[in-house]
Amino acid sequence: MRLHVGCAMWTHRSWQGRLVPHPLPAHERLRAYAGWCNAVEGNTTFYATPSRDTVASWARQTDPDFRFVIKFPKLVTHERRLADVDEPLRAFLDAIEPLGPRAHALWIQMPGSFTPAELPALARFLRRLPGSHRYAVEVRHPAFFTDPRAARLLEGVLATATAEWVPFDTTAFFRSPPTSDAEREAWTRKPRLPLRAVALTDRPIVRYLGRDDPARTIEGWQPWIEVVAGWLCEGRSPTVFIHTPDNAEAPVLARRFHDDVRARVPDLAALPEPAPVEPLTLF
Repeated sequence: MRLHVGCAMWTHRSWQGRLVPHPLPAHERLRAYAGWCNAVEGNTTFYATPSRDTVASWARQTDPDFRFVIKFPKLVTHERRLADVDEPLRAFLDAIEPLGPRAHALWIQMPGSFTPAELPALARFLRRLPGSHRYAVEVRHPAFFTDPRAARLLEGVLATATAEWVPFDTTAFFRSPPTSDAEREAWTRKPRLPLRAVALTDRPIVRYLGRDDPARTIEGWQPWIEVVAGWLCEGRSPTVFIHTPDNAEAPVLARRFHDDVRARVPDLAALPEPAPVEPLTLF
């Protein structure tokens, strides 16, 4: 029984010298993060496909059971909208190969303009993907959440490919107006959609956005504690990513989420303790 938890990134300026050692070479930052969390969102691949050597370095810094949820490049999903993508798709799949089993799921995040009418394009794209990977799809058009027929159609497409539907829960974040610069920025960028808490496969993936105030983040995720505990008791193996607008306490909060679920599911093993960070000295 495993629950994987993580953040939207593995390095953040506010973590340095406090949660992870500082200074720390770039090729060791993921290893330090992996002492806190056992999963991470691979958002950087959305902007550019990394080299195989870079990805091999990610593999060297993590254990085989560490989970990467790797995002397809925006060239594939946003610019070409899943059509005429042979070359960038081949380059992406080749680049991530060194991750091996760490590539928990390849994440197809579609833009908010992707509508139910375009589901045939998603179905065709999923059919051509190799069966050696698992796939997860995130949609942001409101119709998928408010129109039962659109939701059923998407679920049918995903079921055919044994792919998961990734919810991005922002309901706690949008419950009250922003109170910080980071929250005000997120207010304009993050999707505002109804809550969805349905697993389609045995490996559900959840993205949750809280607030910069840790207490409010914890308060907002309480419904997910019961959902995730239920999934574990059903034999599923979920992955949950904790976001906040500033992400300053994200690794701590991810571990707190794991602890809260473990309080409901005592058979869930505790996460290993992160290595202590030596205090900075002047000499």
